[in-house]
Amino acid sequence: MSGTAKATVFVENDRVIVTEYRFAPGANTGWHKHAHDYVVVPLMDGKVRLETPTGPGHAEMKKGVPYFRQAGVEHDVINATDGEYAFIEIELK
Repeated sequence: MSGTAKATVFVENDRVIVTEYRFAPGANTGWHKHAHDYVVVPLMDGKVRLETPTGPGHAEMKKGVPYFRQAGVEHDVINATDGEYAFIEIELK
């Protein structure tokens, strides 16, 4: 990914990748497509803008409330809050 969010990989093995993403205001992940199913766990409340091939959207994120997505999701995730935003992504191989 070529975005401006800071990605820190905590675990990577043959079964899973666990990455923390930290976003300054307006920072993004860069366009990417998920090759595997994944779970995101927000580390704080916040709002993100999602750029997708079908157009933009927004999502309200709640601290500690995880969500699941299947492989194939293509998007750019942008911090739409006034301050820092962060989440943990758990990608299942």
